[in-house]
Amino acid sequence: MNDLEEIIYKHALLNAAKHKGSANPGAVMGSIMSNEPELRSKAKEIGPMSGKIVAKVNALSPEQQAGEMERLGIQLEDKKPKAKEKGLQELPGSHENIVLRFAPNPSGPLHIGHTRAAVPNGEYVKRHDGKLILRIEDTDPKRVFEPAYDMIPEDLEWLGVKVDEIVYQSDRFEIYYDYARQLIEKGAAYMCTCDGATFKELKDNCKACPCRDNTVEENLELWDKFDTMQAGEAVLRVKTDINHKNPAIRDWVAMRLVDEVHPRLGTKYRIYPMMNFSVAVDDHLLGMTHVLRGKDHLANTEKQKYLYDHMGWDLPEFIHYGRLKMEDIALSTSKAKEGIEDGTYSGWDDPRLGTLRAIARRGIDPRSIYDLITEMGVKMADSAISWKKIYGLNRNFLEPVANRYFFCENPVEIAVEGYEGGAVDVERPLHADHLDRGNRILPFDGKVYLAESDIKDGLFRLMDAVNVEISGDEVKYHSTSFEDAREVKARIIQWVPTGDNVNVKIVMDDASVKEGLGESALKDLKVGDVVQFERVGFARLDEISDDELIFYYAHK
Repeated sequence: MNDLEEIIYKHALLNAAKHKGSANPGAVMGSIMSNEPELRSKAKEIGPMSGKIVAKVNALSPEQQAGEMERLGIQLEDKKPKAKEKGLQELPGSHENIVLRFAPNPSGPLHIGHTRAAVPNGEYVKRHDGKLILRIEDTDPKRVFEPAYDMIPEDLEWLGVKVDEIVYQSDRFEIYYDYARQLIEKGAAYMCTCDGATFKELKDNCKACPCRDNTVEENLELWDKFDTMQAGEAVLRVKTDINHKNPAIRDWVAMRLVDEVHPRLGTKYRIYPMMNFSVAVDDHLLGMTHVLRGKDHLANTEKQKYLYDHMGWDLPEFIHYGRLKMEDIALSTSKAKEGIEDGTYSGWDDPRLGTLRAIARRGIDPRSIYDLITEMGVKMADSAISWKKIYGLNRNFLEPVANRYFFCENPVEIAVEGYEGGAVDVERPLHADHLDRGNRILPFDGKVYLAESDIKDGLFRLMDAVNVEISGDEVKYHSTSFEDAREVKARIIQWVPTGDNVNVKIVMDDASVKEGLGESALKDLKVGDVVQFERVGFARLDEISDDELIFYYAHK
């Protein structure tokens, strides 16, 4: 059998294996033309040969065909579609001594959008016993909100992301100056005194500005007197490809003058690094092995690679992920700050905001967020999350731990006419699935509070107490047993004793407030406890005063 015949033979065996031992000459011919492009010129020769060889293969038993495939080292490809990859995919490159960073701007506390970066960084470090650096990127004094220096580490701790070291870029200005000078000395950066409009016109037309031809000595002289100039009079630019297809990458700015008071530095410095410069320098010096960032930073990654190239540094592994979209939530830090200042929001933990503080205040377990973001992974495709998804995950954490209690909104006192059972103690378990936690005691004597919305005409069962018939303002005793209630399909409603209760407020997710009465067992709670108000939902106890308990609503 010559080489051509052997190729046809192999394709015939494969085709037979796919079709229960019976190869098709046309399919074999198509397979050869598709997978062996160099043989297409021999189509007229292959056609007749295929028919003969296919006949030979089809004459073999399936066992003989399998033996021939094994002899020739032919394997049947698995054509099953690959399952869609879920979860946090493996890091590229080496996994030894990995160093990653989470690098927020301290413009405010963290919101759920920040978890898109914080969680994968934290999880990768945990899996590979690496190091995670929290780098506070505070080189734009206009965007620094001083309390955020403390808020950000607190938010990460709540989220379950362990930080090994905290670095403040505002502590590293002398380092940036040193590397700026090195770049100038290498001829890789230059001082540009063109006004912005002039440079933009030149850049957009792929033309270098005159300053690009400055000598190293001229650039160093300008650099040394940089901080005596007026803001906007000059900038330091990194040399890139002036013909780059993306104008934004052409000779980008590394340093500029800023006349603002910095919360940590005061007016000590006027020369401030731009983000792409400080980030690249720090990623190198702090030993980043992998850099996770949103795909909106793709152009920034390309800018920073020029700096790595100029300095002869090894590149880390760059991993870009898609945007995180979320419905019905305020994620803009600047807008949240404005809303707090003008009284629209009560603070950074207002339940309408998407800050981690607001989410925590409502009793959302941090594992709900952590697990959701981990499952999402770091793929380039944009991802959307919903409150429905978060609530579903959170319910799994709260359901086993949240004890049950009665709450009546806008309570109305009623007396059950015809009730002659006297005063009794109704016992209900704190949690039906965990009876070892004990019971709550609700005294019942025929007078109770009902939620205003529950007072409707019809037959009702006061949970674990009696069955009543409501007609207008009258509430009459019907029966006592649960079987009677079930037989007449009475709706079950909760109630609160008239003489043993506590004032309750529930701040809802839209910041509206439900006011009412709760059973007295709620007095045993402490701030931070999460409960389930029966037929209302989960809520976290936020504040205890002398005459009132204030809860924040989580979800159903």
